[in-house]
Amino acid sequence: MQFLAHLPLDLGAIAVFFCQNDPGMCDDWDATAGANRAFVFRGQLTVATVPAEGETLLGAVTALRPHPADTPTAEPVLGRLGGEPDWIQGDETPGCPSCAARMTFTAELEEGSDFATSANFGGGGRGYVFHCHPCSKAAFLWQR
Repeated sequence: MQFLAHLPLDLGAIAVFFCQNDPGMCDDWDATAGANRAFVFRGQLTVATVPAEGETLLGAVTALRPHPADTPTAEPVLGRLGGEPDWIQGDETPGCPSCAARMTFTAELEEGSDFATSANFGGGGRGYVFHCHPCSKAAFLWQR
């Protein structure tokens, strides 16, 4: 799975991954199909050692803006933290796999402007990250 985002939260962080092996062949738009994952990490994280072998390049790094946006920025911003999801199709808020409660919207991710480094959300799509605070579970899906 490809690392997509590291999102800081008051409870720790959420790391988001999605399948980019043979794009279009995994159900990576579905929060529960297994082709994408989001994990909650509580507490402080430390930087991992870069492996000596294999592909480790991240490509482009971008920022998210808080919702509501406090101040305008000149940096490229490809999404936002908090608020309500701006659904492209319809509400697909997932239920927590542990307690079945409706998960809390955490972040919205945009594809990116450079095809070489952008996330593959089906061409013009948008990703949505959710979490369940009591259960420390997270989920990710996208729409186009």
